[in-house]
Amino acid sequence: MNKQQFIKAFAEKAQFTQKDAGIAFDAMAATIADTLKKGEKIQIAGFGTFEVKKRAARQGINPMTKEKVKIPACSVPSFKFGCSFKDGLNK
Repeated sequence: MNKQQFIKAFAEKAQFTQKDAGIAFDAMAATIADTLKKGEKIQIAGFGTFEVKKRAARQGINPMTKEKVKIPACSVPSFKFGCSFKDGLNK
């Protein structure tokens, strides 16, 4: 499912227009991004947790040349589904 298909399905479930569903989706994504940029965690009960994880600098290997490459430290977004959400998928 791509973004447009998701927005269409979301609009049908929420009884929104596709335009309103698209605006809501974009606002949600922007809010999540802004919160994570501040270094804060978002916990949504029954759904999951968004957070930023730190990756340490490390050595990598260029597969084409087999040359060692330094990979700098960085922050990456992470999402972990909650137990009740996972349990709902297995029923």
